[in-house]
Amino acid sequence: MPPGHQGSGGGVISRRQGLTLLALTLMWGVNWPMMKLSLRELTPLYFRALTMSCGALWLYAFYRARGLRMLPAGREWRSVITLGLPNMLGWHTMSILGVKELASGRAAILGFTMPIWTVLIGILFLGEKLTRRVAFAAVAVAVAITLLISHEFTALAGRPLGIVWMEIAAVLWAIGTLMMRRAKLTLPVETLTVWMMILASLCLWVIAWLSEPWPVWRFSSAMWISLVYGVFINYGFAQIIWAGLARNLPPATSAMSIMAVPLVGTLSATLIVGETPQWQDFAAIVFVMAAIAAVLIPPRH
Repeated sequence: MPPGHQGSGGGVISRRQGLTLLALTLMWGVNWPMMKLSLRELTPLYFRALTMSCGALWLYAFYRARGLRMLPAGREWRSVITLGLPNMLGWHTMSILGVKELASGRAAILGFTMPIWTVLIGILFLGEKLTRRVAFAAVAVAVAITLLISHEFTALAGRPLGIVWMEIAAVLWAIGTLMMRRAKLTLPVETLTVWMMILASLCLWVIAWLSEPWPVWRFSSAMWISLVYGVFINYGFAQIIWAGLARNLPPATSAMSIMAVPLVGTLSATLIVGETPQWQDFAAIVFVMAAIAAVLIPPRH
């Protein structure tokens, strides 16, 4: 999901918007087990570097063909770098390390605690008000994380470190979101996203080269399908669709989409990578969905 973007429009969405948002939610959810599938044949950081750099070039060509200004100027480069560190480099690096360690559905559940971290950081450091809804969300997320940690520690092949990676990723996403909200941007958000991806992928190539063995680059057909999915769906069509929808979506509708992603990821993982969700996963999904609803869906007056 593109960082820092939440629906800001109001009113009822059209049927076309609803169907498009449903497709987008499926794309985001299915992406988690597709990443796990890719990691069977490619190390995490090389996978991220490859898919992000190819996706960024694809997006650049698409937006340039549509006439957008694609080159930041002067101080705009500072925004690209400062916002790109947590939103792109931080989130995408930490989350792929988490996916490597955990079941993909479980990683999705933990990753999508990010809206709650956004609110909690705002309260702790930016003087935002603590409400009963936020307190409930914090408790719900704590319960969800506890459920998953307890299973990772008791499972024979448990990987509790993966939970740490995913929560660091969620916190970095939250910090990036708060920075995006306060940024005074003069370049199109699409251009900002593309250049954050380009610079982050360059960093990832270097980090991967320093820390992981050079890949063989001979893959199975399933692997090629998962790579194409990462480039053209996750970093391509999903970004384009969300950029078009985000400005007009009511916050409640945006929240419902975000809530559904971990569930889609968990269920689709059974078909794509053969993962069997445990009762802790489904219980954690319920708590995380409740927490997201509490912080993102506006109260009725």
